[in-house]
Amino acid sequence: MQPELRAAIVHVAESGRVLMLAWMDEEAERRTRETGEAWFWSRSRGELWHKGETSGNTLAVEELRDDCDGDALLLRVRANGPACHTGSVSCFAPWLWRTVAERAKERPQGSYVASLLDDGVAACARKVGEEGVEAAVAALGESDERLVSELADLWFHSYVLLAARGLDPSAVEAELKRRVRN
Repeated sequence: MQPELRAAIVHVAESGRVLMLAWMDEEAERRTRETGEAWFWSRSRGELWHKGETSGNTLAVEELRDDCDGDALLLRVRANGPACHTGSVSCFAPWLWRTVAERAKERPQGSYVASLLDDGVAACARKVGEEGVEAAVAALGESDERLVSELADLWFHSYVLLAARGLDPSAVEAELKRRVRN
């Protein structure tokens, strides 16, 4: 029998970035409060799990708050590594990044991402350069559809380059936010 569960929204204490949504029962909440690390209830496995138990990507809980109705929790955390099982910082990362991160982590046979990564950072960087030139050429004299296609290639290969360097798109997002002028 499944225990009574409450939604647990997990976000970074410093920035407020949402990392994941998980579920907690009374025991998970008790262990979280006692240990200072996040515990959840796995609905798929039907058991408690300590976040990071197998991956090492733990969540140090700075604050645990109930919502106004008492049916949800907010965990303000310091993450020790990616929160998502795909290797992405956040489970709410763009779908393309989650796919690239997962393939970088798993390296499935026949994967284009894995083959690019196996060729190294320099090869990934060259692909970004090629795709950037192709996007610029398309913008200057080809159809809108061709430009969109080339920009899709550029974005994809940019994500692969980030993965090759062990970076997450959130670093690029943070840099762009830093540059915003009021």
